[in-house]
This record gives sequence, structure tokens and C-alpha cells, in this order.
Amino acid sequence: MFLLNEKVIYPGYGVAVINRLVERLVLNKKTNFFELKFFNKDMTVLIPEDRLESIGVRKLSTLKELASMFEFLNMCTIHDIITEHNASTWNKRNKEYQSKLRSGQLSQISAIYKELQLIALDKELSFGERNLFNQIEFLLIEEISAVKQNESIEDIKLKLRNPFLAMEKKLSTLQIFKGSHQHMSPTSLTKIEALL
Repeated sequence: MFLLNEKVIYPGYGVAVINRLVERLVLNKKTNFFELKFFNKDMTVLIPEDRLESIGVRKLSTLKELASMFEFLNMCTIHDIITEHNASTWNKRNKEYQSKLRSGQLSQISAIYKELQLIALDKELSFGERNLFNQIEFLLIEEISAVKQNESIEDIKLKLRNPFLAMEKKLSTLQIFKGSHQHMSPTSLTKIEALL
């Protein structure tokens, strides 16, 4: 159950506050609507009271859920970098991403974020990927800042990006090392890679 003045997540749009309960006549029947006012958008929506959850509106994540998300983002290795991508896979991936985005679930949104970050370690993101990445990052930052009100947006952004910045540094080091040690066996290089 949702309460007036409660902050909630509206899938794909971000943090909103339940501003008020509005009664309207729809098809000669009185219907109650929650009015959601978005934090960082000049936008208000009315949602039938009995449809909030089916639309995917949810409460803000807990600190524990945010900690799990950051743990998930930090669990990646050089072997996780996604190297197979082309126009046909983008169309398929985008459908999957949009479905996850519509779910509004933190785990689904952070999975998209992680996958796009891993792709970006291999190649420059396409226009569509970059737009989606920016949207996802904005949604994550907005929710985290609503939960952790004492953290700056820049600190949150850095905390989200740090695992991938560290991975990028490891990749760079590994590529330099491989270039100067071409005579080493693949097994030796794999062992060194594991140390990084």
C-alpha cells in the first residue's frame, strides 16, 4: 500500500512523489487516482489507485537493496567484457533492455547498466546504446540520491562507474604487458591476467 507524500519509482521515468488522491468520474463511475509528481521532470501523471502495482510503481529501494546492487556491479572480471555486438544483436538486446526497463526493478536496471558498461570497455557505444546508458544511469542516480539524501550526485556517479574504471585500467595494463611480453605462453598470460 502506498501513502500520500511517499516517494516511489515509476518504471522508466524515475522518482516521483504521491502528491494527492484525486477522485474523477470515469464512465459514470467514481474512480480514485493517485497523482504522481516527478522530481526531476516537469510532469505529473494520474494513475488509478488499484493499478499502481500492476503498472510497476514501487517503493524506493532499501539501503540493503542498494548495497546488493553495488555488490553486483563490482562483481565483474576482464572475462565478462562483451565483445560480440552488431546491429542485429542491438535490436534484440534493445527489446530485452526495454522490457527490463519497464519492470522498474532495481536489479533489472542495474543489469542493463552493467552490460552497457562492459560493452563500452570493448567498443564505443552506438547512439542508441549511449542514449539508453544515459537514461539508465540517470534513473539509478536519481533513486540512489532519493534514498541516500546525504550523498552528492557526483559521488553516486563515481561509485557507479568505479568498477568499470578499474576494469578499464586493468585492461590497459594487460594490453601493455601483452605487447611487451609476446614471447610468453597463453597460460602464463592468463595467470598474470588473474593477478590483475
